[in-house]
Amino acid sequence: MQLTRITIYPLKSFDPVEVNEVTVLPSGALQGDRQFAFVDETGKFVNAKRFATIHKLQIVVSLAEREARCAVRNTAEVQKFQLDQDRVQFEAWASEHLGIRVSLVEETAQGFPDDTESPGPTIVTTQTLAKVGEWFGGWPISEVRWRFRANLEFEAASPFAEDFLYSSNDLSPPLFEIGDPGVTFAGINPCQRCAVPSRNPFTGEVTPGFAKQFSDHRAATLPPAVARDRFNHFYRLTVNTRLSTLGTGHVQLGDSLQLLTDR
Repeated sequence: MQLTRITIYPLKSFDPVEVNEVTVLPSGALQGDRQFAFVDETGKFVNAKRFATIHKLQIVVSLAEREARCAVRNTAEVQKFQLDQDRVQFEAWASEHLGIRVSLVEETAQGFPDDTESPGPTIVTTQTLAKVGEWFGGWPISEVRWRFRANLEFEAASPFAEDFLYSSNDLSPPLFEIGDPGVTFAGINPCQRCAVPSRNPFTGEVTPGFAKQFSDHRAATLPPAVARDRFNHFYRLTVNTRLSTLGTGHVQLGDSLQLLTDR
C-alpha cells in the first residue's frame, strides 16, 4: 500500500489540515494532531460526540502561525484569532456559537486522542472509503473522509486492506513499517465508531439508521481472513495503532507500507 494522504486535526473535532509529511512523536502521535481541544467547565472535551452544533462551525488552525480562522459555515464573515494573544477572545467566540462556555487547552507530546492507549495515527485505504460511500447511495469520497477522520490514507488493491494490520492476539500485534527506512507501528484494533459518522459533516444532519446499515454492510464485506473476533460489533472502521519502539521519525506522501510480522 502507498501513502497518498496525510491529515491532521489541529483542533480536536474541527477542520482537517492536509500535509505532505509529518513527524511521528515519541508517543506515537502525529505532531500537531489534536494538539488543541476545547473543554467545558468540568474539564470534559467539547467534541462532536457531545455537541452536534460543532458541524456548523468552521475552525481552521494554522500551527505554524498559531492562528485560528473561524466562521459559521455558509456565511462570508471570517474572524482570525492568535491562539496565544487572542485566546480569551477566541474562547468567547467559540462559547457564543457552541452555546456553552469553553476553554482552549493544548498538549504537544501526545495531543488529545480518543484512544489514549493507542495514540498512533488511524489508518484507512481510499478503496475502503469509496466502498462506504457506495453503501449510502454514492456519497463522495471527500465527505466520507470527513465523517471518519483518519490520519493516514493509503492506496490499496481492494477495499478493507487495512483490516489485515491487526490480529486476534492483543499481546503480539502485527508490526508494519511506513517508509524505507521508516517508522514501525503496531496494528491494534479496528476503531469503534461514535455518532459522528452518522452526521453530515457540514450540517450535522443525521442519516437515519446509519449505524445498523453500516454494520450490516461491514459484516457482509469483511474479508474472510480478517480477525473477526476483534468485532464485538461491526460498527468499526479504520485501524488504531501504536508506535512499536521509542523514538521519532517521519512519514511522507509516497511512502509504502510493509507488513513486518505475520498475523
